Amino acid sequence: MKKTFGRYCILFMFFTVNLSGCARNYRLVVGGFTGSDIDTGLTVFNFNSRNGDLTMMSWSDAGPNPSYLCYSEKNDLFYAINEVMEFNGEKGGGVTTFKLNEKDGKLIKLNEMLIPYGGPCFISLAAGSGYLFLANYPNGSVVVIKNDKDGIPSCVTDTILYVRENPDSSHAHMILHDPSGKRVYVTDLGLDRVSIYDFDPNTGKLNLIQNGIAQLPEGEGPRHFVFNSDGSRMYVINELGSTMVVYNVNASGELTLIQRLPTTKSGFEGVNYCADIQISKDGRYLYGSNRGENTIVTFSIGRDGLLGLAGHTSCGGDWPRNFTLDPTGRFLLVGNQKSDYISVFRIDRKTGIPYGDPKNVEVNKPACLKFY
Repeated sequence: MKKTFGRYCILFMFFTVNLSGCARNYRLVVGGFTGSDIDTGLTVFNFNSRNGDLTMMSWSDAGPNPSYLCYSEKNDLFYAINEVMEFNGEKGGGVTTFKLNEKDGKLIKLNEMLIPYGGPCFISLAAGSGYLFLANYPNGSVVVIKNDKDGIPSCVTDTILYVRENPDSSHAHMILHDPSGKRVYVTDLGLDRVSIYDFDPNTGKLNLIQNGIAQLPEGEGPRHFVFNSDGSRMYVINELGSTMVVYNVNASGELTLIQRLPTTKSGFEGVNYCADIQISKDGRYLYGSNRGENTIVTFSIGRDGLLGLAGHTSCGGDWPRNFTLDPTGRFLLVGNQKSDYISVFRIDRKTGIPYGDPKNVEVNKPACLKFY
């Protein structure tokens, strides 16, 4: 009996060791900017979660400038914005819908749709996946689109143009619901504010809540944001001010500023424009990208939701517009737009800081990285 038990122990240890070392493969879809010499704006990679290797699988023509993406798990669809002021010969931007063929990694185009005002820079799914939210940068505005039963965009249900008499003074940069799906938040880089809405899924309309404007100091330029898991803290990265701010979120969705920290190294005097922000799956670390200083800043998150600087890591290239964490949380992947490649870093589990020499993989003008 003891010998049999010993054999089972050895087998259990063998399988445990081997399973822990097994790689899982994920698909990474990368959107970017097109031009006279680039007409395939979406690229699909295979990602090996054990060693961080990226292998290109396919290119797809997604129309001009598919610079940001979101994914519907419910409908198994990708939505890409077309960041242009004229789409298919008409004034406005675009949104293009794709299905991913898992076997060969090719994206199959299903639908194209014209978007009011033009210049979309961000797209996200409403809670429940019945609607899409888009932010337009040049003439600051947001657009709500209803999806049909199969997840295909069908019609515009709401638009908000923030400054009609001077549209260029507003630059809506991101629109996303909170973790509960009850509120929708919009950052406006031009107006230096965050707007908070209730969303009515029956009408597809956004309604500004009472005390629904959180004003930032002039020139901060709020760009992207994330929430902690319970939605009690909101973290906003400011493109022009090179700062990270922390908001308390009350039960009504209102915001109160509780912390403001620089994103660049102490003593940095060059020109810098912050871009993206991500939070680790365990909620212990917050990351931001600095374009100009060309670093990824890491903050630790305390139990009270406040931030402490953990360190800075070279982004591995030039102009880190967008970055993401892999599904295992062990790697950080940076889209270095001006270098035309993605840099893959390991993350130190004790400090949360990306470290070491990255693996660089070529791709044209990467602007958005999304795991499938």
